[in-house]
Amino acid sequence: MDKRKRGFRGSVPLLVAEIVVLILSIGVMYVVITMTREVNHKNIDREQIHVNEELITQEPTKGEEIKPEKKEEKKGCRNIALFGVDARNGELGKGTRSDTIMIASIDQDAQEIKLVSVFRDTYLNLGNDTYNKCNTAYARGGPEQAINMLNRNLDLAITDYVTIGFSGLIDAVDALGGVEMEVTESEISHLNNYQLCMAEELQVDYAPVEQSGRQLLNGMQATAYCRIRYTKGDDFRRAERQRAVLAAMMEKARGASVMELTELVNAVLPQVETSLNANEILSVLGSVAGYRVTASDGFPFEGGRAGANVGSKGSCVIPMDLEENVRQLHQVFYPTEAYTPSKEVRRISDEIKEQTNEFLQ
Repeated sequence: MDKRKRGFRGSVPLLVAEIVVLILSIGVMYVVITMTREVNHKNIDREQIHVNEELITQEPTKGEEIKPEKKEEKKGCRNIALFGVDARNGELGKGTRSDTIMIASIDQDAQEIKLVSVFRDTYLNLGNDTYNKCNTAYARGGPEQAINMLNRNLDLAITDYVTIGFSGLIDAVDALGGVEMEVTESEISHLNNYQLCMAEELQVDYAPVEQSGRQLLNGMQATAYCRIRYTKGDDFRRAERQRAVLAAMMEKARGASVMELTELVNAVLPQVETSLNANEILSVLGSVAGYRVTASDGFPFEGGRAGANVGSKGSCVIPMDLEENVRQLHQVFYPTEAYTPSKEVRRISDEIKEQTNEFLQ
């Protein structure tokens, strides 16, 4: 039972973080404007944020790749880091591991939002030339170090973030009247086991799922569905379930009433901490109202990752070639631009190979 309880606490952030992006994309400005005062704003020390000088100081010349920061200026893109943490007693900062690490890339010219989750057990540089599971960065140095970790490993120039606590998904799904999902026979027992665990922790009742097939899941059921990782595919299949629930919520939200959307926002925003102030939030919201989520994937990408026990670091997701994974990431975010990974990424990629090769054999 304790194992399942720990799993529940780490389960919700991914979907809640994605709900924030959902709110940005469904055009409910009236609702969100009334709620921005409930967001916890934190002044981040931007001087602590690492941005590779190659991204901002070199002017592109003929035949040279356009650096990511130049792309953002030219294309009107804005990347924001989204963190989901195992928050207890309302603590959203340093000392809590980020169970979810996601980048929302907002292209204001193409009117697209692209989501890429960085798997929390990915073996990366933590932003200070030590190497471990990447979710360790948030625990050790809060959002500043976590952003540095993303910028250094992925050749990005992120300066803003949103952090979400673990609770809220159940109420958010219920506010939409539930979501329709396809449940297989092999998933039923696991789904109900997670429901039992959550019901005991929250001291509420639950309705077991009794048959397979496409059906309407309430908040408790949908959250439990997102937690399943013991079927074929393990954590990667779990991420697919989470994206499927997100897609179902987005579809449901398109036809939701203002009252239902208000309940949805109420379930999420009080559990948010962000470096964005109210005016910046409204600016972002105003620029992305009606945008489409056109990409959703996980980093390292399929075919470019492997699992291994890395000594005392435990079970990790290894980017077998970080340089190639980062090249693919930039192709997702900036598909019309040429890109060559920086010297910093190449150095980190070589270091990861040196530290993990013996564990992959």
